[in-house]
Amino acid sequence: MRFTVIAVGKLKERFWADACAEYVKRLQPYAKTIVREVPDVDPARAGGTEAAREKEGAAILGALPGAAHAVLLAIEGTERSSVGLSRRIDALALGGESDLAFVIGGSDGVSDAVRARADETLSFGPITLPHNLARVVLLEQLYRAQKISRGEPYHK
Repeated sequence: MRFTVIAVGKLKERFWADACAEYVKRLQPYAKTIVREVPDVDPARAGGTEAAREKEGAAILGALPGAAHAVLLAIEGTERSSVGLSRRIDALALGGESDLAFVIGGSDGVSDAVRARADETLSFGPITLPHNLARVVLLEQLYRAQKISRGEPYHK
């Protein structure tokens, strides 16, 4: 199993980077996990919000592994419990999908091209999360899903 997390923007604060690094480290025995950051684009310099989304979208699509099953994190996506996410990942793996890519867009969302490329959408609920926190939550949930799948203990 391989997980690729594609995120718009860099983690500026050390505590976000440390949290992400910890979960990437914990995931390695279960799934090769990499995080690819693509630059965020300032709408004022890009010619507007739509132009910025398009530029970020091109970078996201360029960072996606070609054959990966792409999961876009979006507020309107499918909500899953931790067990539900674990079961979904297992079902994908049993169906031959061993390369999963999770996309966290920029603050103004993602381009239509990225939405079209996504095989499914995932939501952490109707709340709005800062993108840095969404990245930490995603990595933690991927780790938790692997522990659940293997019946291994994980603190509750």
